[in-house]
Amino acid sequence: MRRVNDNCGHAATRIVASSLYDLFFAAGEATGERAACVRLGSRVPSVRVIDEEARASNRMRMTVSREQLEAHLDKVRARVRDPREGIFGPSSMVWRVNREQVLFLAGGRAALLQEAHPFVAHGVDQHSLTKSDPLGRFERTFKHVHAMLFGDLESAIASARRVHAFHQKIRGTIGEDSGVHAKGSSYQANDEHALLWVHATLWESSVMAYELFLRPLDEDEKERYYQETKLFAYLFGIPDEILPFRWREFVAYNEHMWRSDELAVERTAREMAAFILSPANPLQRHLARWNRIVTSGMLPPRFRDAYGLAFGPRERTVYEGSVRALRAAWRWVPRQVRYVPAYLLARARIGQAVVPNLAERLVTRIWVPPAQKQVA
Repeated sequence: MRRVNDNCGHAATRIVASSLYDLFFAAGEATGERAACVRLGSRVPSVRVIDEEARASNRMRMTVSREQLEAHLDKVRARVRDPREGIFGPSSMVWRVNREQVLFLAGGRAALLQEAHPFVAHGVDQHSLTKSDPLGRFERTFKHVHAMLFGDLESAIASARRVHAFHQKIRGTIGEDSGVHAKGSSYQANDEHALLWVHATLWESSVMAYELFLRPLDEDEKERYYQETKLFAYLFGIPDEILPFRWREFVAYNEHMWRSDELAVERTAREMAAFILSPANPLQRHLARWNRIVTSGMLPPRFRDAYGLAFGPRERTVYEGSVRALRAAWRWVPRQVRYVPAYLLARARIGQAVVPNLAERLVTRIWVPPAQKQVA
């Protein structure tokens, strides 16, 4: 396979965050316009994946323009029933799944999968304020993410425009050979294939964490969830032509990317991963060590090994015990703590506030912070 050395444009920035560590909005790399349907195992009939020869021969990198973004935002508006509820609403699978705080435990997994893409790793390294202002980056990121997930329609649209405008400024070149990508290859953050990869890691990791810590989702629930997430894709201008059509194809796309040499863990990715998994201060080192084990357990083996994350008998015991304990305990956590504050605020906004039951009121009185009580 030929190595791509192209100066037309790729992508990078970063994706979403967690309460334990930063995750960022990002963009990976564009890989050509043409897609091919290939068989990926007996349980997945077909999926549109990157055609390697098209990528190597095609010099054009498709980026999302402001006009294209606005066309997708019109599609979002057309599908929204009640603007107060936003693009998803209380009956959606997205609200049901992503209201759970425990999903943040998959943040490290999603971040490291993204960092395995050289354009994401170098974009974050060259442009992000994560290292110098991690708390500020966390707050700014979640302001937009939660506006898109749980805000009203106009808040979601406004955040989509702001993120796109910011991404328009993010461009550069990668500083090392990585997978099929040569040193000096260029990237742009609004590349549509880059946005698709980051989008995919977010939702696939969310489903994995939900099934790990709460309960399995049946195929109909997964299909409904995935179809809903396409509205989120539209907020970034990702076109239908490159979005996997159904849930099974979406899973196959992720698995194909894990195997492909589009992804490669090199020096820059390892440095960013070390920062993500490091404690914010020495008092958090035990929590950070545990989080590192959980992240290691959730990663596909290829990336666990590439990042040098230990997962021997001791780590496996800690991981499996943590999963069992969280799964048993999570349903008993008061909803004022269990659900993300943005979801609680959204429910209150539409006149469907989450009212604590007697047991929750008793527990809340003991250990829920006053500010969070007011949110509930």
